[in-house]
Amino acid sequence: MADGSVFPNNVAPEAPTDSHLGGDCHGMNFYRADPAFQQLLDLYLPGDLRAHMEPHFDNLGELAGGRLDELSRIAERHEPILHERDRFGRDEEWIEYHPAYKEMEKIALHDFGLHAMNNRPGVFDWPEKLPYIVKYAMQYLYVQGEFSIMCPISVADTSAFLFLRYADDELKARYKDRLLTQDMEEVWMGSQFMTEKIGGSDVGVLDSVARFDPDADDGTGKKGHWRVSGEKWFCSHADGDVAMILARPEDAGPGTRGLGLFMMPRYLEDGTKNSYRILRLKPKMGTKSMASGEIRMDDAIAYPLGQLDKGFKQMMDQVSFSRLSHGVRAAAMMRRCLNESLVMANTRRAFGQTLNDIPLMRRQLLKIMVPTEQSLSMFAATAQAVDRANAGDEKAEQLLRIMTPIYKFRACRDNIRVATAAMEVRGGLGYIEEWINARLVREAHVGTLWEGTSNIIGLDTITRAVAKLGADQDLADDLNEKLDEADDIPGQFKGELGGMIERARAFAHAAAEGEGATECRRATTALYNATSAALMAWEASKTGNGKRLLLSRLVINHRMTPTDPMSHADDSFNKIAGELLLTRDQVSLDEAKAALESA
Repeated sequence: MADGSVFPNNVAPEAPTDSHLGGDCHGMNFYRADPAFQQLLDLYLPGDLRAHMEPHFDNLGELAGGRLDELSRIAERHEPILHERDRFGRDEEWIEYHPAYKEMEKIALHDFGLHAMNNRPGVFDWPEKLPYIVKYAMQYLYVQGEFSIMCPISVADTSAFLFLRYADDELKARYKDRLLTQDMEEVWMGSQFMTEKIGGSDVGVLDSVARFDPDADDGTGKKGHWRVSGEKWFCSHADGDVAMILARPEDAGPGTRGLGLFMMPRYLEDGTKNSYRILRLKPKMGTKSMASGEIRMDDAIAYPLGQLDKGFKQMMDQVSFSRLSHGVRAAAMMRRCLNESLVMANTRRAFGQTLNDIPLMRRQLLKIMVPTEQSLSMFAATAQAVDRANAGDEKAEQLLRIMTPIYKFRACRDNIRVATAAMEVRGGLGYIEEWINARLVREAHVGTLWEGTSNIIGLDTITRAVAKLGADQDLADDLNEKLDEADDIPGQFKGELGGMIERARAFAHAAAEGEGATECRRATTALYNATSAALMAWEASKTGNGKRLLLSRLVINHRMTPTDPMSHADDSFNKIAGELLLTRDQVSLDEAKAALESA
């Protein structure tokens, strides 16, 4: 572009003409501002579906930078309120939400069907269920405008998935349409209540109890149902219409094998409230507009799903999708951080120049850009693995088993560093709640906590996916096949990438064999970096986007190569890459290869 902007199609908003503070991203179309995202959709989606979805991606990109961004700021200032009783003194507690939150909910459910598009055909008039890569692409755009509500939206989607997979025909006849409709007057949103005081990550010690009561009536007149009692300690979307819960049948044994999966409705069929209470809402650091609470169940009616002795294994289907969603959410928040930083660097003037002209600022921007772009590549490849696995591809199931945890682990951790760095680019105003940066910093931390802490995810990757399942071999095979296809990538660099893949695998196996697996976190990071670097090089070859090749090289240089912290580093490639990545909206593959050869 003539003005040197890194944003294509003049989508970068202008800073106020009377301001010396620099601009922000409000008003930006986040879809049009992200050509790499568009190219990955071209690469991974069939042509007819890609064309069909184009206006919907564009619409959501516009909403995310505009109306959703406005609503998100309003809802953040008006947190949900728990009312313990109604005005007659009855125990009919309910949660009051600001209208801005309810409008965001409507955009997600009614307008875009984010809870339904993978679970039934017909969303956006597509005759089949939409592939998962479409849903996660929508989440990626949506979260750039609003993060908090994506937890309820995601669990509504995954609860429906779990229900459809394991519920019996009678339950499906009763609840299926409610869980999948886009009619806001009819829709029932699902939730997941699993954590207890006694056990968060240690799920096997959960002590909620389920007992069969032959006299229990669920409001239909039919007697004989299960009742559950106990407390759930961290229930996001506390007033979900139906909740997926784990409880231990009275005669079941200890550990995770003794847990059953149940669906617990908030209201019974005759309209009476089920026998559980929301005790309080959590005063959280982030995701403030979304209600997370503590739940006490007192013989609440619940319906078993699937086999009672396989409840934990069945619930992990939902947890795995939630982990993948957290990776996508982290990618989206990092993209917002990067866009905010680029707008700031290109509109804020200091010392007689724009921030983007300052070499040290360019270095900082590259440190924000590299993990952001890594997470984008991981989004597309992991989402495609879901679709391939659902089509019966056993190799894709193995890929998904290892790519999901490494993505969730590293992207969520990178998000914290990226958000902090983006706040610093904004300067002191980044610490002020009127700007988006302070919120992005607070929101970033939740990804390392929900659906497994970093330790849990690292152990899952190394001691299970690698050591027990051998999924690292399937990952290496897939990546090497992609590198073999990448004819336009210099052979020496392809060889270096292949070597990094093998070194990461060797480290992962050594970590699994080590006492206590104390290196599992570093080994998971190594797998992530090797995978994303190889994916970026393959993407460069397939799309002709030289930026992906430059970024692949930067991943190797900055995240996989040892450096002496007290030696002067050779910065020649950083300077060339920074010039191309931060001042050009397009870089050809030939230009990128020349940059690799010259540095």
